[in-house]
Amino acid sequence: MKERYYLVREDILPEAVIKTMRVKELLAAGETRTINEAVEKVGLSRSAFYKYKDGIHPLNRLEKDQIITISFDLEHRSGILSHVLGLMAEYGGNVLTIHQSIPLQGRANVVLSVEISRLTEDLETMVEAMENVSGVKQIRITGQG
Repeated sequence: MKERYYLVREDILPEAVIKTMRVKELLAAGETRTINEAVEKVGLSRSAFYKYKDGIHPLNRLEKDQIITISFDLEHRSGILSHVLGLMAEYGGNVLTIHQSIPLQGRANVVLSVEISRLTEDLETMVEAMENVSGVKQIRITGQG
């Protein structure tokens, strides 16, 4: 099912959704150290927080996200894509979409959309690490925004 997004005024949102956003703000600002502490402070259950946390974001955060599209040519061997995805996670990249072609002549093309605003190193360092994975034949950043 395709995700759909709406721009909605805060005053028409359910209280649990607004409190979820407040918990996220407290955590991001360092005003609370744990989720338990934050949900208690705003009067929200942990289960409600976990239900809504991935579905609500401040509008300014969406504007700050940096998303790249990166294309890989990989040998058709077990574990190569898994290794690349593991490295991406280690560097703080968040994979949003994956498209993989059917392997032809021993190679498959994989195109990833990756959110990179929380990388722990610069993008070039992450790409270099992925280029050094055995079986990665070519990496190209095909889009950045």
